Amino acid sequence: MQWFLPTTGDSRSSLLTGSATYNLADAVSSNERDASLDYLVQIARAAEQMEFDSLLIPTGSWCLDAWTVATAVATQTSTIDMLVAMRPGLISPTVQSQMIRSFERLVGDRLRLNVVAGGENAEQRRFGDRVDHDQRYARAAEYVSIMRELATGKSVDFTGNHFDIEDAFLPTASKMPPVYLGGSSNAAIEMAAEHADVFLSWGEPLEQAAQKRERVVEAAAKHHRELDYGIRFHVITRPTSEAAWQVADDLVASIPKQQIDEATKEFANSGSEGQRRMAALRPETYDREALTLEPNLWAGLGLVRGGAGTALVGSHVEVADAIERYLDRGYSQFILSGTPHLEEAYWFGEGVTPILKQRGVLS
Repeated sequence: MQWFLPTTGDSRSSLLTGSATYNLADAVSSNERDASLDYLVQIARAAEQMEFDSLLIPTGSWCLDAWTVATAVATQTSTIDMLVAMRPGLISPTVQSQMIRSFERLVGDRLRLNVVAGGENAEQRRFGDRVDHDQRYARAAEYVSIMRELATGKSVDFTGNHFDIEDAFLPTASKMPPVYLGGSSNAAIEMAAEHADVFLSWGEPLEQAAQKRERVVEAAAKHHRELDYGIRFHVITRPTSEAAWQVADDLVASIPKQQIDEATKEFANSGSEGQRRMAALRPETYDREALTLEPNLWAGLGLVRGGAGTALVGSHVEVADAIERYLDRGYSQFILSGTPHLEEAYWFGEGVTPILKQRGVLS
């Protein structure tokens, strides 16, 4: 189980950031808790205490720099891994490899990489990147290939469509961290099948998620590879189902209609296949029944939040049951979050984790 680090700030409300068109000022103004080092370390230590394996640290123009946060937080924790989201192509793969090696030397073997090939076009342009959607995945494939070669400690020469590297090397060999990559387009799936260690999906309904996984399994088999599979959910878990759903209802009630309307327009113009799939899960009405896609899977956060927009909602037993359903369909890693992230880490860790351990799902 893995947790999320909210590097834009945190809140008790549903005004969650994560949308590609948010600017940082708007994102911060919607949160009651600043993304200070003290608060982020508090969440990280809570997640570590609750036995989460790693922390996903996001990337984007709307949040703090993932590498800076990861290094700072890692020095204040003991065992939990940092799953650092990074955009290939914004800096040299040689520099990226130096950063990985430096983290390893200073912090230890506690790093995983979430390769984010690209986001919305508007978001990419903020970084001066105008490479189109499919070419971003082709570039990411070259990028990961170069980093894997550099990790061996050997001199690397590489000439591709996006990079021309000559006599690049690291002073010593370095461990290549596990590579996580998500996406719903054919380009994303092909890149993941050949170069990723873990394929990530946003939290789609069970059959839809299972079908996506099968697409990746088939693509990976062509390269004689087997991947692990992870899925991204928010979570609202309480001792009783009624208490959990009341929290969900209160979140929807707190969202101004104007914000829903603005998000609807934004998602309709999205260039991301994954975002279009998330947006397609949004109902026409916003009552509990309409927002419940299937037992304990709720789409309320997707009314306003870009990216992952679904949550597992219910009693501790019901949320454990839902996780087992995805486990049965081949998803072995779960990246979870809640609002506020500090409190929800304890709700899950104290409520759901013991049930999963008792059932033999977690060791």
